[in-house]
Amino acid sequence: MQIKDREPLDGGRERVTVVPESVDDLWHLQYVLEPGDRVAGDTTRRIQRNDDQMRDTGGEREHMWVAIAVEDIEFHKFANRLRVGGEIVACSREDQLGFHHTLNVEEREELSIEKRFKPDQEARLEEAEEATENPDVAIATVEEGQAHVHTVAQYGTEERATITGPTGKGEYARERSELFAELGDVLRRQDADAIILAGPGFTKQDARSYLEDNEPEVAEKITMVDTASVGDRGVHEVLKRGAVADVQQETRIESEAEYIDELTERIAQGAKAAYGPEEVQQAAEFGAIERLLILDDRLRKERGPDGEWAIDVDQVVRTAEQKGGEVTVFSSEFPPGQQLSNLGGIAALLRYRLE
Repeated sequence: MQIKDREPLDGGRERVTVVPESVDDLWHLQYVLEPGDRVAGDTTRRIQRNDDQMRDTGGEREHMWVAIAVEDIEFHKFANRLRVGGEIVACSREDQLGFHHTLNVEEREELSIEKRFKPDQEARLEEAEEATENPDVAIATVEEGQAHVHTVAQYGTEERATITGPTGKGEYARERSELFAELGDVLRRQDADAIILAGPGFTKQDARSYLEDNEPEVAEKITMVDTASVGDRGVHEVLKRGAVADVQQETRIESEAEYIDELTERIAQGAKAAYGPEEVQQAAEFGAIERLLILDDRLRKERGPDGEWAIDVDQVVRTAEQKGGEVTVFSSEFPPGQQLSNLGGIAALLRYRLE
């Protein structure tokens, strides 16, 4: 979760602007929001027009900004979104005031929340902010004669180094190696989770080969991307192609795979693990959960009496967190999530073995 701004208001209320970055963050927000809060964001709304005054648009939706007085909050059962409904109390179109509207909050969408935050809600926001799962990514762009290193922040990039020097072959081979060596040194010091190596031509491949021989720990983090430019323009090309999002997704999948491997190993050894709804619920009640593993579609489909499970998933998550456990939400679209689904959609790495 990115917390972009905090502003104190009258009466002990506060305005907090957040950007949820994952399903986990949407899950957290449903416990932060409650009836009576004021929530604002960009949305679309179908406008009812008066045919005597204006031509009917045939049911087109218009983009607008709205603030609503919250009446109901629902983690949507069929998509990774949070639905927040209520009366429109402020709007970029005054003729929409007083109507009911539902904000569909999705990942990467900015949301403003005005309320008197309770201590547990403050703690949940801080936890979500600290636990953001986006890995740190560095972008290195290379061409003959120069290299640039940028790091990717939440919503922008920052240049960390510009390296220049001859990169030709033959008599310039030594200088070329020196440039690659300096590039490797800069990338190592960034300590990024993933590195995108981009640029035109074959220089980036030569740089990767050098790093494989001399900086193997750096090289193993590299993903190659072709761009026409280097520097800021090259970084823009990388971002435009969605390469950073792809790398972040891949890195998250790797993290989920590590948890599944640990779980299956513990299960095989009869060690500290639990899986299946009833067994995990019991582990949560005992305070034994070190890390709860839950499939995203189970959060949407299994809540309350209408779900397939006899347990209350919301309560299991809350109990695990309250007793010091971490929670990881798996994507059902990728292999680690599919493995978790085969184990019942919910499991836990435990602090101690349950008899």
